[in-house]
Amino acid sequence: MIDSRDIADIYLATWNEGDAGLRRTLIAARWAADARYVDPVMSGTGADGIAAMIESARAQFPGHCFALRGTPDSHNRHVRFSWSLVSGEGRPVAGGTDIVRLDDAGRIAEVTGFLDTLPA
Repeated sequence: MIDSRDIADIYLATWNEGDAGLRRTLIAARWAADARYVDPVMSGTGADGIAAMIESARAQFPGHCFALRGTPDSHNRHVRFSWSLVSGEGRPVAGGTDIVRLDDAGRIAEVTGFLDTLPA
């Protein structure tokens, strides 16, 4: 059985990790080697592509972090959860919903992201 909260927490921790080396360690440990990510504004494939994509997003929004919104749910090997991008002052500036597909080993294999609210 999938612990959807655990998957959401691992995923968001990857995005929130400020140290690029530690972020790569998280990706290597919990994402499939050929993992893919796509949303309306960016995409990445494999550990290098995903790490570069996250680094780019972090550079665009310094001092921000991702926070879980609501309760994640799951079925089969898919997890769905919503998040907010929060400024250093605690103000939500964007939000979205991500669908994560896990591989047979329980690693993140694919993420499809939807942007619910965009930064102004």
